[in-house]
Amino acid sequence: MSINYREVKGRIHSIESFGAVDGPGVRFIVFFQGCPLRCLFCHNPDSWSFTDGEEKTAGEMIDQIVSYRSFIQKGGVTLSGGEPMAQPEFCKAILTLCKQEGLHTAVDTSGGVPLSIAKDVIDTADMLLLDIKDYNDDDCVKLTGKSNNNALEILNYCEETNKRIWVRHVCVPEYTLVEEKLEKLAEFLSKFKCVEKVELIPFHQMGMYKWDFVDAEYQLKDVEVPSNNMMDKAKEIFTKHGLKL
Repeated sequence: MSINYREVKGRIHSIESFGAVDGPGVRFIVFFQGCPLRCLFCHNPDSWSFTDGEEKTAGEMIDQIVSYRSFIQKGGVTLSGGEPMAQPEFCKAILTLCKQEGLHTAVDTSGGVPLSIAKDVIDTADMLLLDIKDYNDDDCVKLTGKSNNNALEILNYCEETNKRIWVRHVCVPEYTLVEEKLEKLAEFLSKFKCVEKVELIPFHQMGMYKWDFVDAEYQLKDVEVPSNNMMDKAKEIFTKHGLKL
């Protein structure tokens, strides 16, 4: 039975019509509602709940997206979150409709869902922006509440299928912005042909006030934002291993 992708429903958190940092070119960003992770550095904890946000159909979303075609034609559409692949049917529906419109697609994912759930979405998208939260699994659990196994399985699948990948890594002093850990991650990623680029993202405190809205304790209030010098040293580690930044 054929699927009417326009009628598939899901929940979104918000949109950004002129995104410039979530994939190549100028992009329309759809932020999905709901995330299985609880990252200590999250700046959008209001996107965690799977019952909040606004219900939309994929048809409503694509109609809104194509109204910006003249601005995003050379860029595309990025599905972000929350975690878009936690709503796999809705995610795939929007991606499919975008492809029918000739628009480039990317999925910004935490790798927080199993590959068995993510596979159809990965196969439909043109590329992934894959967040590697912490290469050390025990530390990843402490930082996000979940193992990194799903993210690494997704990365391996993308290598097998030649799916284009940009890896993202948030640099949090005392947690991930640690020379030894960055060396191990850079060495690991250098073996993957599918990884076109690594984006090292400096930790910031801009979303700290939102934690009050979800009645959760923000544990990183005393962690300093990394200096330019600290970020430059981190970048040197990755370029040394032949990775493009």
